Amino acid sequence: MASCLIKSALVKLPQTLLNMQFKVVSSSGVASQVVSSNGVASRYYSSKPRPPVHMDETKVQKSVFISQSSNIFTNLALEDWLYKNFDFTNHHVMLLWRNNPCVVIGRHQNPWQETNLGVLYDEGIEIARRNSGGGTVYHDLGNLNVTFFTPRERYNRRNNLEIISRTLEREFNIQTEINTREDIVYDGKYKISGTAAKLGRPNSYHHCTLLVDVNKSMLHQSLHQHTQKGIISNATASTPAPTLNLQEISPDVTMDRLIKSIGYEYLRTKAISMEDGEEGQISKQRGFQTINPTDDWFPGLAKIQAEYQGWDWRYGSTPKFTISQSFDIPDEHSAGCTGQLVISLEIVKGLIESVCFKIPPQLVNDEHFLQDAELLCSVQGRKFTESALDDLKETLTSRGQTYLGTSLDRVVTTV
Repeated sequence: MASCLIKSALVKLPQTLLNMQFKVVSSSGVASQVVSSNGVASRYYSSKPRPPVHMDETKVQKSVFISQSSNIFTNLALEDWLYKNFDFTNHHVMLLWRNNPCVVIGRHQNPWQETNLGVLYDEGIEIARRNSGGGTVYHDLGNLNVTFFTPRERYNRRNNLEIISRTLEREFNIQTEINTREDIVYDGKYKISGTAAKLGRPNSYHHCTLLVDVNKSMLHQSLHQHTQKGIISNATASTPAPTLNLQEISPDVTMDRLIKSIGYEYLRTKAISMEDGEEGQISKQRGFQTINPTDDWFPGLAKIQAEYQGWDWRYGSTPKFTISQSFDIPDEHSAGCTGQLVISLEIVKGLIESVCFKIPPQLVNDEHFLQDAELLCSVQGRKFTESALDDLKETLTSRGQTYLGTSLDRVVTTV
C-alpha cells in the first residue's frame, strides 16, 4: 500500500491537501487513491468509466500550490505527478514555482541547436527537457513559472493568460497584450511571458513563464540565436523575441508581491465564466498551500525526477539530426586538390549513428588520409558528447594528425 506519511519537512502538509482525492488508472478500470487525514493512502477500484466533467462552476474550488523546491527536475516531476494523479474535476489548481539557473527545452527540441552547451557547462547551469511542446526558455530565481491544471474539457490558455494580464494591471498598473502566439507582451513587442501546454485525458495543464528580474545577460549567453551551424533537423525551433523584465517596467514588481497578487486574482476569478467574484469568491476557495515535493508527500515522485534528470530523456529524446561542417584541405594533402572536405555526423536518439565524409577525387587514394578518416568512424554508436569526441581527438593527435583533430573540434564547438 502506498503511503505519504508526513516527516519533518519545511512546512506541514496542509489539511486540505491531505483530504484531496487522487486517481490512479489501471488496466482493470479506474482506481482512486484517497489520502486520509493521517497521511496514509488507501485505494479503491471501479470498472465504471470516469463520470463526465461537470460544468457547474459553483462546485469547482481552486487552490494555489507554491512549490518549496528550486530544483528544475523536482518541479518538472511535481508538475508531471499532479498531471497524472490528481483529480481536477471539481478542484482546479494553479502551481507557482521557481528554479535555480537552468535552461528548459521543449519536448521535441534539439539541445545542441537551441542552447550554448559550453556556456551551460562552464556556468554550472542545468539543461532540462519538459514534457510539453514549445520553445526553449531560461530560468533563474527572477523568473516565476505558473502552471494551470484543469480537466481537458476546461482547458483554455487564453483565459489563464487573461488572469495574469489582469493581475499586472490591477496590482501594478502594467498594461499588456496577448498576441497571436499567445505570449504576453508589453508595448506590442516585448515578451514578458512564454507559454506551452500538455493536453491529455482526463487532465491538461498550461504553463507559462513571467520574467520578473531575470539575468538577461546569462539568458542571451545560454541560448543560441539560430545562426547557421550546419545542423539539419526536424526538431521544433524556438522563435526568438525581444524580452523585458517586469521590474524594468515598474520597480514596484517584486517576486513576493507578484506571487500573492497572481494567486488572489486566480482565486477571485470564477472557474468557467471567468467573472470576477471579488472577495466573496476568494472565501469559497481552498486558498494558498505551500507544498514540499518529496516522495513522502507524493509517492513515486523521486522516480519521475530521476527520469527527467537522465541523459536518455534530456539528450536521447532529441529528434534525429545531422551536423555538417566544411573545411579546406590541409596543406600536406592539398597539392592539385580543389574543393573542400565535408564531415557529417548523423545523430539518432543522441547517439552517433554514422560519420560521412565528402572529399575531392584527388584524396580517394590518399592512404594516410583514408586511415585517419576511418579512425573518425570509430565514434559510431557512442553518445554525442564532448568526452567521446575528445577521446578521438586525443588519438588523432597522438598519431600526429592534428588537422583532423582540429577539424573534429570545430564540428563540436559549432554546436
